Amino acid sequence: MKRGLHIWCAVALVASGAVVRAAESLRIVPIVHEGQVLVSVEVTGLDTEEVRETISSGLRTTFTYDVQLRMVVPVWVDRTIATAVIAVSDQYDNLTRRHTLSRTIDGRVEETVVTEDETAARQWLTTLTRVPLCDTSKLDPNRDYYVRISARERPRGVSLFGWITTITGQAKFTFIP
Repeated sequence: MKRGLHIWCAVALVASGAVVRAAESLRIVPIVHEGQVLVSVEVTGLDTEEVRETISSGLRTTFTYDVQLRMVVPVWVDRTIATAVIAVSDQYDNLTRRHTLSRTIDGRVEETVVTEDETAARQWLTTLTRVPLCDTSKLDPNRDYYVRISARERPRGVSLFGWITTITGQAKFTFIP
């Protein structure tokens, strides 16, 4: 009897975490432009008090986006065409009141910016604009593809349930050369 109650409590806890995370979502826009597949991403619902407190404490806050471009294969496992790991970080300095923002793609530093604007820092963490994913020479014409993105945050204690820190989304498109 007690064991059943413990199992139901665990299920309720996981379900409540899923409801909390449902407010957070990914808006993904894949674009084919000038021979490249570009992806833009916007995460909504992460502008919480916990995230603001973590950043203002001076603790480095990083959002990591695992990006996959996959081809739809009927009656089989979808084929992965390209992957990228994009990490965006905010290191706030309490003394100078400046945010040092950095963006890495597959471990290479792509851009670093220093700003005093808190709104710009939050947008930096939650928005990716036209990030190149792969050349269109890797794509078959008139095929269906999708971009799948998993986003997670560090430090992991930022969300209410620290162990539920990944949100996932995808966007489909057809490649027509």
